[in-house]
Amino acid sequence: MNNPVIIFCASALGKAVLEIFKSNQVVVYGFLDDDKLLHGSEIEDITVLGGTDNDEYLKIIGKNCDAFIASDDNSWKASMIKSLKERQKSMPINAIHSSAQISTSAVLHHGILINQGVQIGANTELGNHCMLHSGAILDFNVTVGDFVQIGAGSIINSGVIIGDGAFIGSGVTIVSGVTIGEKARVGAGSVVISSVEKKATVFGNPAQSIK
Repeated sequence: MNNPVIIFCASALGKAVLEIFKSNQVVVYGFLDDDKLLHGSEIEDITVLGGTDNDEYLKIIGKNCDAFIASDDNSWKASMIKSLKERQKSMPINAIHSSAQISTSAVLHHGILINQGVQIGANTELGNHCMLHSGAILDFNVTVGDFVQIGAGSIINSGVIIGDGAFIGSGVTIVSGVTIGEKARVGAGSVVISSVEKKATVFGNPAQSIK
């Protein structure tokens, strides 16, 4: 990674992403954020340059600069990704903390956030635009879809399949071989011992469906 990076969103998550890039000595060119009150301000000496529709800065992405979208709003994130692909012929890069441990056989797609202390095992695959928070552990042969968020300290055991858009809260344990359906939600601290249906919400030990 040789290009500087523009971070979309100067939120708390954006600040975490800044720390990730700094851990790898990657230069952050600046932030773009739609809160006009932030424009011209600095976060750890990095300037909020303008809004996310600022052509002056968007036009350099994909040529002299890369981008990362630091948002957990999947709908908004998807719209920004679509715009980058269509206008700049570019995809967001990965933000991977220098302390993360990732197997050489793991497969990572685009726009992924991997925070400090994350461990990813052999032959595990992460889809596009996932977020793995601090200390999450994914064992071997785990398959994760697009736009999945996995909370801090969660343990995803071998052979688990997680569908697109699923949310796994902090401190969750998912036992081997379980499938988590698309856009399902698993509450913090839950222990999941059986598969979860698409769009279902589960919580508890063992995790049970919440209507």
